[in-house]
Amino acid sequence: MATLGTQSISTSYTQVLKTFGSNIVDGTLRAISSGDEAGVSALQICTTGAKSTGTFAVDGASTFGSHLTASTGTATIGTLFVSGQATFGTGFTASTGTATIGTLSASTATISTATISTATISTATIPLQLGPVTFGTNVTMSTGTATIGTESVGLSTIGTLSVTGTATAGSAIRIGATGPTITKVSYATASFGSSVVAIHNLPDATTGTFALTGAALGDIVIGSIDSLGSTTGTVQITTNFFPIASNVVRYVVNSKGSTAGTIPAGTIFATAMRFTT
Repeated sequence: MATLGTQSISTSYTQVLKTFGSNIVDGTLRAISSGDEAGVSALQICTTGAKSTGTFAVDGASTFGSHLTASTGTATIGTLFVSGQATFGTGFTASTGTATIGTLSASTATISTATISTATISTATIPLQLGPVTFGTNVTMSTGTATIGTESVGLSTIGTLSVTGTATAGSAIRIGATGPTITKVSYATASFGSSVVAIHNLPDATTGTFALTGAALGDIVIGSIDSLGSTTGTVQITTNFFPIASNVVRYVVNSKGSTAGTIPAGTIFATAMRFTT
């Protein structure tokens, strides 16, 4: 007040700040003005808060208690400390340079585009990503279930993959960096019952065919019959499985040298695999 000390009230009251009008500071926002109200500022105050109808600039650190809301437009904030909840309306934009968020903890977050160094998020809603997605070292789901709907890629190279549930691969899986690619895997079971079991003849062989949907000429077929290995004359046995047409696989069971007898009825389990290099 030193600058007012040598002045009379009639000449200095215009330099004193007051609320606009004749009201005291109460619960209603009122603008701060000069004593003669010739100049009315953009700053409004009341007993419950403050508001700026113009530009509000903060040069130092700002601490916000419960929340910070950007209703429209773009908010540019230098240093921001939020102890409670922060709500941003249309966006959070770094006009120039890079906006770096060190550690972010949020219970629920809906993010359209974000570059975040470290984030701890319990629940997140992430929009559909139509372009390429690049992950640095790994993607980790510590608990719960990670569900990926459809993944379309030219070539996927996976270092170490641990799947405890069910994994569905679409068109191809490459084994190793330069190894073969599995393009098709088909599986089926078939009855090896009394109607197809033959009494061993002199060649001691039993043969037949069964349906394996998806199999084609050139596929590698691996199979077994769950009744082989029993004690009913089935020792020194070899089995062969190979496709003879689309969706049709032939089996041949040889037991040369064993005691002649009927190979026991059971079930055939077969897998056809197709590779490319």
